[in-house]
Amino acid sequence: MKAIVIIPARYASTRFEGKLLAPLLEKPMIQWTYESAQKATTINEVIVATDDERIFTVVNGFGGQVVMTSPHHICGTDRVAEVARNLDCEIVVNCQGDEPLIRPEHIDQLVMGLKDDPRTEMATLKTKIRDREELICPHVVKVVTDQEGFALYFSRSPLPFIKKAWKDLTSITDDHVMDGGLFKHIGIYGYRRPFLLTLSSLHPTPLEKREELEQLRALEYGYRIKVMITEYDSWRVDTHEDLTKVEEMLRGKI
Repeated sequence: MKAIVIIPARYASTRFEGKLLAPLLEKPMIQWTYESAQKATTINEVIVATDDERIFTVVNGFGGQVVMTSPHHICGTDRVAEVARNLDCEIVVNCQGDEPLIRPEHIDQLVMGLKDDPRTEMATLKTKIRDREELICPHVVKVVTDQEGFALYFSRSPLPFIKKAWKDLTSITDDHVMDGGLFKHIGIYGYRRPFLLTLSSLHPTPLEKREELEQLRALEYGYRIKVMITEYDSWRVDTHEDLTKVEEMLRGKI
């Protein structure tokens, strides 16, 4: 089964415009994502999908494969689907350009999960939340699943709320988090190509708009998302502070 990674990349960002081109240890951030994806053993190629000439020029400059897409997409899923529509492949991995710590193991786990389980049309990853900062941060998406590992909900709020341990958010400690079996979402998705095209054809949904989480579209239309556990952490860059944190992680300081 042929698998392709598509990295949706837009320049505009409310909190950090042009973040994908921000220098990170002497390379633009998107180059870290691209080069990590290339190391996955289960994929056939990596493509950046952008609507911005600046991103196109930078990716082309470091030797990456890049295509221009419509400027009218409201989310990364739709941008990925535009490119996937013209590809000959069975599996598409949507790897976010602002996840420079994404690992080839993340990609391989998703691809193998889709190949091994014919019930799964869309899959993503989660990892344990390690401290209070991650739990209360709205930029860190939380997820809960059913007993088979399919998503029940994703949220920017702490999820689930542990009533007996927490009076309110200010009462949450690192000890509560470590004992709670709480999980954050890793921003990467794997799809069977026909399902991706179907999902992209659907109108955005109320919860998707409220939380600004595109994966909620699938849940609101009644589709299932398999959520696999990974031991490998990641960190999405939404702010300048996030970029500094990721740089420290790459330097091995934290």
